[in-house]
Amino acid sequence: MMGDMHGKRGLVMGVANERSIAWGIAKAMADAGAELAFSYQGEAFGKRLEPLAASVGSDFMVDMDVTDDDALTAGFAALAERWPTIDFLVHAIAFSDKSELTGRFLNTSRTNFKHSLDISAYSFIEVARRAHPMMVDNGGCLLTLTYLGSNRVVPNYNVMGVAKAALEATTRYLANDLGPDGIRVNAISPGPMKTLAGAAIGGARRTYKHTGQNAPLRANATLEAVGATAVYLASDGGCCTTGEVIQVDGGYHVLGMPQLENL
Repeated sequence: MMGDMHGKRGLVMGVANERSIAWGIAKAMADAGAELAFSYQGEAFGKRLEPLAASVGSDFMVDMDVTDDDALTAGFAALAERWPTIDFLVHAIAFSDKSELTGRFLNTSRTNFKHSLDISAYSFIEVARRAHPMMVDNGGCLLTLTYLGSNRVVPNYNVMGVAKAALEATTRYLANDLGPDGIRVNAISPGPMKTLAGAAIGGARRTYKHTGQNAPLRANATLEAVGATAVYLASDGGCCTTGEVIQVDGGYHVLGMPQLENL
């Protein structure tokens, strides 16, 4: 049944707090009947995550640093001991030095470029490689999060736009690699949202306001809308959808310029 996730279980990576997009997805999946495990990085994020995980009936959390191969391997080994197979994985992980999310893209440093691409795009490959053996027998779904700045210039998004472009290409290549094993790979692209990660981008409030005023629906995406989209993709309803970037932005991505009243 479309949207029914009873009997499905999976890992959600990247919940920072109750306003995280990853949390919106986790909550929607739990409400649809899924069993959840969570990953986090570091003690501080673990403490924030613990009550949220408990609120959806999850008692499995594992510390994983996506830049550390040994930590990833150990984390997935611990998950496999708990659940030999999983049905879905949510990759909601991205990073850039906040100081480089203002001003000119021209000033991107080599160090931050490498670090941003590693965490925001390459980590999805490492995660998929480790999730693959846990999905290969029954198929599954890998989900990640992207943004319009991957293919259009968004002020101050800078190196994250390049990272998200790489992530979207990664999604397509993984979809092709893993399709014969029944594993679907998709990305969800919400518009600007009031999250901890979004607040790091210079001018975030103005971007949020502009999008809400000009999107065809005259509204920004909500956690509930993104969560419901993730449920569709991870449920049996999404069984023939792979390699896609699903836009959940009130239709903003179709515009060529602002609405007439805002010109």
